[in-house]
Amino acid sequence: MEVHIGNRVAEIELISKDGNKVQLNIDGKILEVDIVMTEKGVCSLLHNGKSYNAELNRSEQGKKYKVNTHFSSFDVEIVDNQAKFLRMRKKDDAAQDNKITSPMPGKVVKVLVNEGDEVETGANVIVIEAMKMQSNYKVNSDCTIKEILVKEGDTVNSDQVLIKLDLKK
Repeated sequence: MEVHIGNRVAEIELISKDGNKVQLNIDGKILEVDIVMTEKGVCSLLHNGKSYNAELNRSEQGKKYKVNTHFSSFDVEIVDNQAKFLRMRKKDDAAQDNKITSPMPGKVVKVLVNEGDEVETGANVIVIEAMKMQSNYKVNSDCTIKEILVKEGDTVNSDQVLIKLDLKK
């Protein structure tokens, strides 16, 4: 899932849970944390021998929180797969840019075009897998494939340019 913490965006995946012990992948870094809910909305975290406490205040929208620690306060929003998919679909309706970028970290499953190919509006050009879901990325205007910057099997980052396009005017 995607988590917005102030201006930072983090990709977080729960790898395993055994009682209070959880293993998380946060932006590619594996962390083992012992988490205990001490009272309603307050949790105690133990990581690498250090103890942290956080108070979670849920907003009316349900996926937004105000997280208070001893010295700091953070606005946090959890963006689940459905919300992320809907946001990506909305971007598809925008005017075509001269490039195709990955909206989130993932893996290139299939490149469906070659450099120099002329493609029409709506053509799928690349398939990316992120969070165990495959997404087809397409162009929304006629164009020529100028440059392909990735190959099948490559790992890609959020906002990484995948394909450069020459737009037809």
